[in-house]
Amino acid sequence: MATNSKKSKTSLYIGLLILVLGLTAAGTAYFMFMAPSIATDEEYFYVKTDEPYADVMKRIESEGIVKNSSLFNYAAKFMDLEKTGIKAGRYKLSKDLSNRRFIGNLRAGYQDAVKFRFQNIRLKENFAGLLGKEFEADSLAFLNLLNDEALAEKHGFNKDNFFTMFIPNTYEIYWNTNPKEIIERFSKEYEKFWNADRKAKAAALNLSPQEVSVLASIVKGEALHVDEMPKIAGLYLNRLKKGMLLQADPTVIFANNDFTIRRVLNKHLVIDNPYNTYRFKGLPPGPIMMPSIASIDAVLNYDHHEYIYMCAKDDFSGYHLFATNVAEHQINARKFQKALDARNIKK
Repeated sequence: MATNSKKSKTSLYIGLLILVLGLTAAGTAYFMFMAPSIATDEEYFYVKTDEPYADVMKRIESEGIVKNSSLFNYAAKFMDLEKTGIKAGRYKLSKDLSNRRFIGNLRAGYQDAVKFRFQNIRLKENFAGLLGKEFEADSLAFLNLLNDEALAEKHGFNKDNFFTMFIPNTYEIYWNTNPKEIIERFSKEYEKFWNADRKAKAAALNLSPQEVSVLASIVKGEALHVDEMPKIAGLYLNRLKKGMLLQADPTVIFANNDFTIRRVLNKHLVIDNPYNTYRFKGLPPGPIMMPSIASIDAVLNYDHHEYIYMCAKDDFSGYHLFATNVAEHQINARKFQKALDARNIKK
């Protein structure tokens, strides 16, 4: 009887031990694979192209990405992460992300695309800097491509007007995409943008899409208000048709490479530069800034009128006074010059 009682107790202890071990194993497995694991407040974790596996794992620990790096390493080994490899990319982090899901993302390359939006870009250098900030490649890599004449010609441009290929918008592109592939993406978007309707309107103006964009960059440089763009576009198209100098102040500022100029003076007008439309007839060889969609469409859908002169309003509203003759323009110009003097704007 006593023997049977001892055997029962032993069986109970063994059963409890198995249960405890089972629960412990289950708990460990849960925390290793299924429990929320992310500790950092960083929104993304970046893996560089060709970054060694060991380096990535060290960074996950040193940067405090996960709560328990030992459990993460065990989970990675169990899931053969080193064998399958870690894909380069930009990985979204959230507090509810488990080791299993995080490792699965790393091995399969399930990354979040960059929502890349750009507008109001003045120079190639500015654009290259923005690209280098948002993507893996540095700004110099992008700038070299923007200045690559052979690449420009491949896409139907030259080194001067290549900048018109980039249509300001929002693009979803993977962070580690090769710079040349990013340029290709912009090229495809450009082709979509210049649909049959826009090409037909450009042809009716006897302008190529690139020339429309160059003129649009001047319109954008002149206009502070989108609703005035078609009127300004119409003025410059009138001057082109008449064979007149465009005499656009923003081109002079660009030619002088001094974007602090607030008052264009005679000394600025004498510069021998093809972008100086006070000296050289027709359109400049390239854009003076990245044109916006609104400015391009303003040229294609310009206002029909007889104006060939304009001057900023003396109320500094950003709007302009328009004129059909020199006498009327000079009256408007004197008003604005007096307003500049009153505000002590000398340059």
